[in-house]
Amino acid sequence: MKKTIKKLLFLISILSIGNILNAYNKNNNLDVKKPPVEIQIDNGQSGKGEPKDDNASRRGGTETIRNSAGSITVDSSYTAKGQNYRQRFVILHYTAVNRDGSLRALTGNDVSSHYLVSDQKNDPVFYLVDENKRAWHAGVSEWKTTKNLNDSSIGIEIVNNGDVSGKFEPFKDFQIKEVAVLVRYLIDKYEIPPTNILGHSDIAPQRKPDPGPLFPWEELNKKYNIGMWYDSSSKSMYENQYASTWNTIPAATVQSEFSRFGYAINQTGIWDGQTKNVIKAFQYHFRPSKYDGKLDLETYAILKALNDKYNK
Repeated sequence: MKKTIKKLLFLISILSIGNILNAYNKNNNLDVKKPPVEIQIDNGQSGKGEPKDDNASRRGGTETIRNSAGSITVDSSYTAKGQNYRQRFVILHYTAVNRDGSLRALTGNDVSSHYLVSDQKNDPVFYLVDENKRAWHAGVSEWKTTKNLNDSSIGIEIVNNGDVSGKFEPFKDFQIKEVAVLVRYLIDKYEIPPTNILGHSDIAPQRKPDPGPLFPWEELNKKYNIGMWYDSSSKSMYENQYASTWNTIPAATVQSEFSRFGYAINQTGIWDGQTKNVIKAFQYHFRPSKYDGKLDLETYAILKALNDKYNK
């Protein structure tokens, strides 16, 4: 009898504690506010120096899927070698509006990006779309053989008041540092090659100028090994080679070189408007000291040097 009473008292005490905790949690949940959206970025490395693979850590063994159609057992003990990441490109943009306008636009119905880098130093980097989902940042776009880059890219918007008319605004130093950390993280995580780190103007040269000629591509490449840049020795070699003949190079040859590099350009054989726009987009990225959309010796030498380096 005494044992039975002790068991009952024990059970009553457990139930009482459970009720107290539930009541506490309910009351506290009313006052909890979600923190602002933020991404915590490390260097994308595991203890052995290998890129992290969150999916790999969840694989192995079996699980059962049950739904209204029935049930199946799924075994993930085997892993196919023939696969890659959906995330094959990183595309950089500027928003052309202020911080609050950028957040409103990128969390609405019509346009989005995976990340937003604020122009306010105390802000986090805003993580707006899951990396495994498509964001609507690229629009009609093309690079080499890939079209519709929303399907295969991660979009990063940077708060900056540059616009489509050719008015450009410098980026803040801390923004570039945050972009470098974020892009380096994505490169390591998804094994993205330098040739796939691009600006919106690279993948849509007929429509978009961002991130524009004030975005420091050279700094990102030389300080953080991010993206593409030419070798000065190769550029000088081509400047010497074409010093007296660059202005006689046919439009078709130039269009072919740009196409080889990755730009979407029709092979018309004439110096048309679409060719001028491609040249200007290229100058934004690789020769920002002058971006008039006209071919000159330096522009052509840089293009040749880049093709030698990345497209042999």
